[in-house]
Amino acid sequence: MSFSTHVIISLSSFGAAEVRRHGQAWFIKLCHSAGADGAEVRGELLVDPERELHELAGILHDTGLGCVYSSPDGLWDEAGVLNRPALEQGLAAAAILKAPVLKMSIGGFNTGSQASLSELGDRLGQGAVKLLIENDQTVSAGSVSALRRFFDAADRAGLALDMTFDMGNWHWLGESPLQAAELFAARVQYVHCKGVQRQPGRWVAVALADSVAPWRAVFNALPVNVPRAIEYPLFGDDLLGETRMAIQNLRKLEGDRQ
Repeated sequence: MSFSTHVIISLSSFGAAEVRRHGQAWFIKLCHSAGADGAEVRGELLVDPERELHELAGILHDTGLGCVYSSPDGLWDEAGVLNRPALEQGLAAAAILKAPVLKMSIGGFNTGSQASLSELGDRLGQGAVKLLIENDQTVSAGSVSALRRFFDAADRAGLALDMTFDMGNWHWLGESPLQAAELFAARVQYVHCKGVQRQPGRWVAVALADSVAPWRAVFNALPVNVPRAIEYPLFGDDLLGETRMAIQNLRKLEGDRQ
């Protein structure tokens, strides 16, 4: 299935402990039963990557679900050096899963990293996997200023890169999600949908409907007809029912924009 699928579930939504206990294969099957179009496989939740990736690939094939592979590693390390091992690992995992998209953050990209953009472009040109850059919860890879510098440098290097837009992560850095949406909308090819609530000393992810942030303006500022992922906690005695309802709610939000 192509990446034009509509509602995807990030498997991290089911909680790290539960996913490691049951395995991502179990949750992919649940996503399929709940009516999702795809699943986002999480690299940080793989316990035995070599075995699991091939198992997951088989289930994705059998169910017809689309797939995104999410790498937990940044493209550049803390010193600003291109993290070639992480890139290769991410591309290899995406290839096994037949995932058309690899999602990564820019990590420690800085002004000294710009020379390695051509190396990145050369490597991406060798395969069919599309790299999407995500705004994470770090200043170096999730702030508006850092991402503007990165995308400007990539454009100058002739490297056209698009974006995974996480609606909630901006709050962790005190950034305006709406300003970010207006700045980056033309690059957005995939959206992580989550609301936020403030607890003592921290932000937490919640369903959009439970968010204290004005999420609807952000949602409407982003492109229509790009895949959207549920990435907030899904839990409850009827997990299948909760997941099905979350999918239906997200479909309705997008349908209201048509």
